[in-house]
Formats: sequence, C-alpha cells, structure tokens
Amino acid sequence: MIHPPPRKPSTTSHYKSTSELNPWLVEEDNFPASGETSEQLEFLLNYAVLDPSIYNTQPWFFKIIDDAIELYADTRVSATANDNYRESIICCGTALFDLRIAIRHFGYRDIVEVFPESHNPNLLARISFGSKRIVQLEEKFLFRAISKRSTAQFYLANRKLPKSLISELESVTDSECTRLQILTSIVADSSVREVIKLVDKGDRLQTRDPFRRKLFQWINSSHEDVPMASSVGTLMLIGSQNDNEYAWLATGEALAHLWLRARIDDVRVSCLNQPIQVPELRSRLQALFPDNGYPQILLRLCYLTN
Repeated sequence: MIHPPPRKPSTTSHYKSTSELNPWLVEEDNFPASGETSEQLEFLLNYAVLDPSIYNTQPWFFKIIDDAIELYADTRVSATANDNYRESIICCGTALFDLRIAIRHFGYRDIVEVFPESHNPNLLARISFGSKRIVQLEEKFLFRAISKRSTAQFYLANRKLPKSLISELESVTDSECTRLQILTSIVADSSVREVIKLVDKGDRLQTRDPFRRKLFQWINSSHEDVPMASSVGTLMLIGSQNDNEYAWLATGEALAHLWLRARIDDVRVSCLNQPIQVPELRSRLQALFPDNGYPQILLRLCYLTN
C-alpha cells in the first residue's frame, strides 16, 4: 500500500467564501506540495469555486478544520424557487465534484463523508486527503475542463452530438446514482414539444432570451421536418429515484461530471430548470418521463458557432 508523504498537521479552523479566493488567478504549478495540509486544501478550493453553478449563485461556503474541508449550504442565499433549497444543494454538489477532481489531479485519493452530522443538516460533506495515487488520464482532462467550463446562451451550431458522447454522458450520470434521459431525437418530438412548452410556462417573463425565441419559432413552425437537434441542441433531463438531500447532492455531482465531460469535447451546457422550479410543472414533467424518477435538472447541450 502506498502511503502519502508526511505532511505538516494543521489545527486551523477558518471559513472560506468564494470572494476570499482567487480562482481565476490560480496556477496549478503553485500547488504547495510541501506546505501544511490547510494550505493545500485552501489552494484546491480555488478549483471548487470555479464551478459556474446553475444560475451563478454559488450558494456554498467552506470551512477548513484540521486536515479536512467542510462544505456547507449557505442559508443566506434566497431559495425563491424551492423552500427546501433543492437547487442550492445541487449547486453544492457540483462544487464538491470539482473539488474531488482537483484532489485526484494532484495525486491523492479523495475521502468524502456526506451529511456526516445528523444534527447539522447544512453540513453537506467533509472532504480530506487519502493515500497517494496515480492520476488517471480522464481525470486530467476533467481537471483541465474546470477552468474552461461556461454556460451556453447564443449561436448554436447546426451539429448533432455524436452517439458515442451521449453514451458516455449517460454512463457518468448513472455512476453518480442518478439517471440521464436524452430527450431530443430519442423520444417522440411531441414529448419534447411539451417539455419546451413547460419551459415557456415556467418563465414567461424572460421572452427576450434568444434561445427561448428560437424554441418558440420551432414550435410554431409549419415545417415539421426540421430536425429538433439542429435547431435547439440536445435536451437532457437528469432525474433521481429519491427526492431528498442525498439525491440532490448526488445530482449536483452528476451534473458537474456531465458538464466537464461535455466541455472536453467543446460541447456547451446550459440549464432550463424553470419547469422544475414550479411544483405543478415539475409533476407534469415527471409524468412525461416516469421511468426517470424525480426531475432534477433540465439541460440543453450544443456546439457553438465560431
């Protein structure tokens, strides 16, 4: 068994918010390999907070205590769409996955305890270093994608996602205890039309959004032979068999894994979660795809024009 080299113990305990870090200035060559554990953990947090979150809300904060990082849901973030902070916990799950990838990239196993204290529900996970390990090639690619990831809003290219990539995305989400439903080009166009209508109904006030205008032009078009994938990208729905804090955190990790894997192939991802934020519409979405469990995240994946 390979053991990690001796590291200076840390007895520090301090909180870190996104504003206290410098994620866009971080250079991996500056990793403090011979520093204290707390220094190493603080360095790695820069990669966790690079996560764009679902709506760039970043509803988390971190606490470095002894030789571990604690991830908390930031209860100060308003949960206008869901009183039980479902989306906030999902966002925290994406940051957790990024942190795990960063730990692996720098040659350590990641040890994660989820919801380690039953009396403290806002403590979502405790993360620490395990033994030294050899980083896998896929993990290197995922790590590189962390700083390249962004949401897609404009200028979709007329290009379908390859089936091989779609299969990989299904695999990475299944591995995180969730399920990915591919909507575009696989299910009936009538079902996809219903999904798009639910997006519209969930957020009618944002009709200036260019993507939504394109969706509605497609809905109202008399050209029924227009390929769905070429006009709006590929729609995907992440669902879970349970609808609790554990499932939401796992959904966030699955979302981050999918997002990073897509970015490796220069595919952009954006969230269309308006119908999932409204209980009535979420129930209707679940009825459309009952085998996918509880709808958690509705996504659009696409290539962009140059």
